[in-house]
Amino acid sequence: YDNLMKAYATAEPTNASYARYTANNESCSRVPDNYNHLLRSPSDSELPWTGMVFGLTISAIWYWCSDQVIVQRALSAKNMVHAKAGCVMAGYLKLLPLYLLVLPGMAARVLFPDLVACSSPERCRDVCDNDKGCTNIAYPLLVVKLMPIGARGMMLSVMLAALMSSLTSIFNSSSTIFTIDIWKKFRKSASEVELLIVGRTFVVVLVAVSIVWIPIIEAFPGSQLFHYIQSVTSFLAPPVCAVYVLAVSWKRINEPGAFWGLMVGLVVGMCRFGWEISYSVPGCGSTDPDPRPAIISSVHYLHFAVLLFFISVITTVVISLLTPPIDEKQLYRLTYSTRNSTEIREDLEKPRKKSVYEITAVSGGVENKAFSKSSDNLTSPNEIAMTTRGPASPHQAVPTPPKEMSGIKRAFFCICGVTSTHERAEADEANPMPAMSPAEEAHQAAESLQEHPVWGKVCNVNAIVLMVVVAFVWGFYA
Repeated sequence: YDNLMKAYATAEPTNASYARYTANNESCSRVPDNYNHLLRSPSDSELPWTGMVFGLTISAIWYWCSDQVIVQRALSAKNMVHAKAGCVMAGYLKLLPLYLLVLPGMAARVLFPDLVACSSPERCRDVCDNDKGCTNIAYPLLVVKLMPIGARGMMLSVMLAALMSSLTSIFNSSSTIFTIDIWKKFRKSASEVELLIVGRTFVVVLVAVSIVWIPIIEAFPGSQLFHYIQSVTSFLAPPVCAVYVLAVSWKRINEPGAFWGLMVGLVVGMCRFGWEISYSVPGCGSTDPDPRPAIISSVHYLHFAVLLFFISVITTVVISLLTPPIDEKQLYRLTYSTRNSTEIREDLEKPRKKSVYEITAVSGGVENKAFSKSSDNLTSPNEIAMTTRGPASPHQAVPTPPKEMSGIKRAFFCICGVTSTHERAEADEANPMPAMSPAEEAHQAAESLQEHPVWGKVCNVNAIVLMVVVAFVWGFYA
């Protein structure tokens, strides 16, 4: 470790043709003096400490607390203890990238300084087809150059599998959001088959957009993919983080405030993103002036994330205070202060309607949709007769056997996963879930937050230990 740190400080191209020099005869491949510091000057062009502490915190809250890729994994936990244990375990694992990714990247620069640390546009274009730098090839270069043939193939397979896993999670989450939250707004009577096909088609569209987006990534200022990812996150994540934190912590936030907070933040963030990629930034050693205005060149993207966060907070709070609040009955278990409530929550979108049949003995006079049929769904006297009779009646329709599908249609349904969906639907109909009253559902929701006294304390102790370890790492590399 000590030898790596010492060698990295002087890891510059040995061949002068791979380096570019400034007007002061300084190499653009020179290692910065603060390479082993996490907390740097607020004016640092790479990672200022103010952006690291505040800007990255905003992005982290968005990703780890509200991004569907992460949230759906926490929601799949068996109980609250399992969810907390998974989060703590993920925190421990997040300590490893520093030693599994960053330090090997530094070793790649020490071993291959001409390739990884090149700054000459011509040489970099020959090495990695990117005239802005080749730091992105550091880790793959170690795998290809140092590992034996069998291990090399296995490691490349692992890297591709991890990449595909992340991409499929993102694509599936995006298609779910589009299908459920957008498509069903316009097609309220869409069948399950239609929703499934729309979701699959949307994934194909996302893949096409991802391929078309590659030139934009290559044109982004700087050569490091990490900075591109963090900058885009800083332009898009703060509004979501602001609305999420406000909605969970304050009852006064309502839907208009959340909507306009997201919209204003999105517009401001996209304006900054489009403004930034519209300029071609001259590389190190170039005599061309920087064409970007000071509001872009002087405001780091992590600092912009903090600014965008407060813009979204102010917009959300102001609009919420100017519009009617949400009824208290519609907020049970939706905010942190009411998370343990056992009261029956009314639906935010569709208020509970009175049924033609009142079931008063089961839930104390509260309507139970599972035990009643709404009058809005009864379309004829015949249907009323069908729903109130036990044995079969002449009014009931005789089920007809399903038509045989053609081979092409069967193959199309198989590709879209429709066959398995029908099988699951039939299984659900054969084994329906036991119906619960609204009061029972509310009580069960509150009980789901209860923890095992021993294992809950184990999770809490591990969380404290993790925070101490993280504080030590920050202090060690500060």
